[in-house]
Amino acid sequence: MPLPDVIDPRWPSVERLRERARTRVPRFAFEYLEGGCHAELNLARNTAELREIRLRPDYLTDYPGARLQTELFGRTWSAPFGVAPVGLQGLMWPGATQHLARAAHSAEIPFVLSTVATADIETVAAITEQRAWFQLYHPREDALRDALLDRAAAAGVEVLVLLADTPTFGYRPKEIRNGLSIPPRMSVRNVVQMMGCPTWSLGQLSHGAPTFQTMKPYLPGGLNLKHLGEFMNRTFEGRLTVGKIEGIRARWKGRLVVKGIVTPHDARRAFDAGADALVVSNHGGRQHDVGESTVHSLLELREALGDDPLLFLDSGARTGADVACALAAGADFVFLGRTFMYGVCALGAAGGSHTISMVGRQLRQVMEQVGCVTPGELRGRRYAWSGPPGRAASD
Repeated sequence: MPLPDVIDPRWPSVERLRERARTRVPRFAFEYLEGGCHAELNLARNTAELREIRLRPDYLTDYPGARLQTELFGRTWSAPFGVAPVGLQGLMWPGATQHLARAAHSAEIPFVLSTVATADIETVAAITEQRAWFQLYHPREDALRDALLDRAAAAGVEVLVLLADTPTFGYRPKEIRNGLSIPPRMSVRNVVQMMGCPTWSLGQLSHGAPTFQTMKPYLPGGLNLKHLGEFMNRTFEGRLTVGKIEGIRARWKGRLVVKGIVTPHDARRAFDAGADALVVSNHGGRQHDVGESTVHSLLELREALGDDPLLFLDSGARTGADVACALAAGADFVFLGRTFMYGVCALGAAGGSHTISMVGRQLRQVMEQVGCVTPGELRGRRYAWSGPPGRAASD
């Protein structure tokens, strides 16, 4: 089951997709996609430090070619990467959640739906034929928690991702300046921006104002940024505990993944509480600006925990080469968020398949260049720097 190969040659890189997306999306929505918290230091650090990973090629050997297929949770996926959960996807491009879910399902890679996405659990589960994963913000009330878990189970969701990296509502200057609201606030500036993006605007009229569809039965209307933050703080209890993981583990019969773990101590406690895997993540740099990069955390976790536990990486990977670096650093699987959103914002419904093809082709080329047959073999090709260029030592 190879990945699709449907790259539009006009947009062969994530940089090109990003530039096209920027011209098609109102500034307030594009900045929501791009933005991090505070000074956005960790947003940049995630990708920059991931790209410090170096891979050593092995040329003079027989080589049968690269195979991207990866087994995970009893399924064989077409590649070792998937679509990360992103909130408010429909704000950035009308129908984006459905577009990406269809593309991921067609390519046979995982799609992770956020609690605060703009399509509901049932719709995405139907699109993906019950292969979607669901990321849960932990509700304060057990009744709401159980209702969401029961809906996910009834829809056929097999993998639940439990969020640990949002103990507070992030301080995001761009969102504050833009007065982000659901639906977007009709300020003069925002209206002017919408008028400059007619395809986006017509799409919003067709799809209707974006809202948290999964949460719609429980969500008050007319939330601006302040009220959205208050609602999230009232409804969701951001700080995860071992007891909360154990409570969900007792009720959830499928696979359980805890996202946002960055220390060995937390990792061991999460596994002891019943997690099947961890996602090393800092919420895409949107919550914690003075922390370490995700690849730094991943390297520490892999060294402390050994080879066996399943560790995924989210936050920082933008390209197929980045995926290769993350796998070399110890990830078993990698999730990309902004990259796929750039694709959909740039190319609409065709953007998901285009971007999946692009990332897959990039990853395959790296594997073929260094001589790895399977994604797992990349872990043996990492070249660890011990100082400035010219002073390096092999792992």
